[in-house]
Amino acid sequence: MKRFEQNATASKAEGVHLLTVVSPRKDEGNSPTGIVGRCLARQLLTMGRHVRVIAEPDQCGGWPDTVEVVEGSITRPLECARAFDGVESVFLAGAHPSTVQDALTLARNAAARRIVLLSSHGPEYEEANPPETWFWLAIEKAVERSGIAWTHIRPSAVMGAVNEGTYPATGSDWPDTVRADGVIREAFLDQGHYPFIHEEDLAAVAAAALTGDDFTGTVIEAVGPPLSTRARIRSIAAALGRAIETVELTPDESQAIWQHRGWPAGAIDVTLYALEEYGARFTELARWTADQRPSVRDITGRPLRTYDNWVSENIDSYR
Repeated sequence: MKRFEQNATASKAEGVHLLTVVSPRKDEGNSPTGIVGRCLARQLLTMGRHVRVIAEPDQCGGWPDTVEVVEGSITRPLECARAFDGVESVFLAGAHPSTVQDALTLARNAAARRIVLLSSHGPEYEEANPPETWFWLAIEKAVERSGIAWTHIRPSAVMGAVNEGTYPATGSDWPDTVRADGVIREAFLDQGHYPFIHEEDLAAVAAAALTGDDFTGTVIEAVGPPLSTRARIRSIAAALGRAIETVELTPDESQAIWQHRGWPAGAIDVTLYALEEYGARFTELARWTADQRPSVRDITGRPLRTYDNWVSENIDSYR
């Protein structure tokens, strides 16, 4: 990892890809930008690309040696304006509606050719509300008006969110309770389903959008299949080689546990709603997922990584 000195002459090398990373956020719709960003950086480096990162202080470590790291925040882009020098494309993650225009102006002034936005699943539902209340949709609209070629990625929940402490709440306390007493306690144990995508697959979608023109002007629904809560628990138990006891909670009981662990009300409400809705409408929503084009598999050229794959890579979190 190389520190990018903002009082020095910025690299003008062609092909600089700027990634932005923020501290973990529990609010609904937020992806683990640190985990996804590191996966993306490794993939871009493998492709021979030059990678620079704007990272909030707690996200500055753990990057490959050749990545240039700028300590700062994309929510305050004017404070790290030099990081945009020489940039060809931007993976915009963790932006805020109040300051995203500043970031886009910096990218445009740097002659950036492409913005790939890490948005959220379902921002189109914000359209029913007054524009002043929009969050994800406000960011998308700003990117579309920027004059820079754009791609929006709307991901489902990311498997690695549990490690970074970002949305959704489901499964967020499982490593602690499995390690402590071998028990998982959650609402909708039998009917609950939630869509997840592996962070490497999400990063591969972003890499394709950053490095080519095929997805310009496209909204990519980077969604994995709805996974049952029971199936996720079975995957963890199989990898551990022992049974995991389960306790069915009421939604109110899960809400109380998640609130105690710092989850905001909105994230809890959306998590509980999605667990129940994906269970009740599984066939319909699984078909919607499978029908999305371009699909993640279309873009990456390989089958999606499974939850079993993710658990085998992260099982030490549960030991």
